Amino acid sequence: MKIGINGASGKLGAAIIEELSSRGGGHHIVAISRSPEKACSGIEARKGDYDQPETLQDAYAGLDRLVLIPSADLRPGVRGAQLKSAIDVAVESGVQHIVLLSAAGTREAAIPALGESYWTAEQHLIRSAPHWTILRMNYFAQSMIDEVMMSQSQGMLAGLGEGRVAYVSRNDVAGATAGAVLGEGHAGAIYNLTGPDALTGHDVAAIASEALGKPIVFASVTEEQLRGGLGQAGLPDLVVNAIMDIKKTFVEGHFDVLTHDVERLSGRAPISFRNVFAATKS
Repeated sequence: MKIGINGASGKLGAAIIEELSSRGGGHHIVAISRSPEKACSGIEARKGDYDQPETLQDAYAGLDRLVLIPSADLRPGVRGAQLKSAIDVAVESGVQHIVLLSAAGTREAAIPALGESYWTAEQHLIRSAPHWTILRMNYFAQSMIDEVMMSQSQGMLAGLGEGRVAYVSRNDVAGATAGAVLGEGHAGAIYNLTGPDALTGHDVAAIASEALGKPIVFASVTEEQLRGGLGQAGLPDLVVNAIMDIKKTFVEGHFDVLTHDVERLSGRAPISFRNVFAATKS
């Protein structure tokens, strides 16, 4: 079986390729990226740029299964259009099964909402692909740890409220993705990839305090206060808007989802936020 990973040069793409390679089976793995020279060594690499659909035709040629990882482009409407185009090219190229990485809490949304791209891609995939699987990721534990590390000098982690998030390790998402790609019986399924616990902001602050050996507190602030603080930090408007959107979804419960899907697909229990933090710090 020939398996393509679009977005192979990113951290998640590299982790998925490592998982697929470690499981053997004689499958042919193709790393697809707009920067193929950055892909994992020892496997076939092809140029495939979401912003240049013509490059995807050669990138997807001969593939049996394809994993689509959304780009990091935060411009409103862009990621949804990128993924729709990629799905169309994959179907035209004869790819029989497409696995889409999406987000927990995905629901109908319109531009400029950050979640619009996931909704648009999911709906188009379901309508277009011969066979499909959707993996809805919870918020990455590593992304929250990055936020904690940037906030530790102030000793405060800010949020818009006390929402719960089932932070998932990037490596657990990679393991689950490999299981979905290599396994059978996943066509037409939508899985939610979560960590083992749903944590509040205060929970995260307590874990961070223990791991760093210094007090970190969680503070609920207004939208105006949070936006102002992000602006003072010199972040671009696109990034500020994305963070605001994410913090709102935390409070609205989009990531307050707990499942056993990571273990079901990967064959191993997901690692806790506490243990991801400990491993990252070490």
